[in-house]
Amino acid sequence: MGLEIGKKAPAFTLPDSDGSKVSLKDFLGQKVVLYFYPKDNTSGCTAEACDFNDSLKAFDKIKTKVIGVSKDSQKSHIKFRDQYNLKFTLLSDEEIKIIPKYEIWKEKSMYGKKYMGIERTTFIIDENGKIEKIFPKVKVKYHINEILKYLNEK
Repeated sequence: MGLEIGKKAPAFTLPDSDGSKVSLKDFLGQKVVLYFYPKDNTSGCTAEACDFNDSLKAFDKIKTKVIGVSKDSQKSHIKFRDQYNLKFTLLSDEEIKIIPKYEIWKEKSMYGKKYMGIERTTFIIDENGKIEKIFPKVKVKYHINEILKYLNEK
């Protein structure tokens, strides 16, 4: 399809953990780290969320907002947020409307069973709402360092 660096990021309005509607356009004028993850409270997703949470001061310093998105419910996000004291926005795409627009809804396989799910991916969205960088098929370990290194070199 056509998600490319320099193109406008797909617009969205999704509920956060508390039910408030959050839109990508709310963040025009600042950079956004928009990361998509498969599922709340799983080992990789928890490690990734905690890494982002532990690095929020570094993101604040470079005026960059962190937003996590999964297809989990708001209720699941509240539990996840509260259990790990997460201080950044988690958005719920339960109806899977936005995830496909970011081209990360993929066929996966576990124990020989095929299913559709989110391919862990991070997007850097610039101050004008355009895709600046894509980190596909993210490996959690060292991912935060990779993002911060990229952003601090800009």
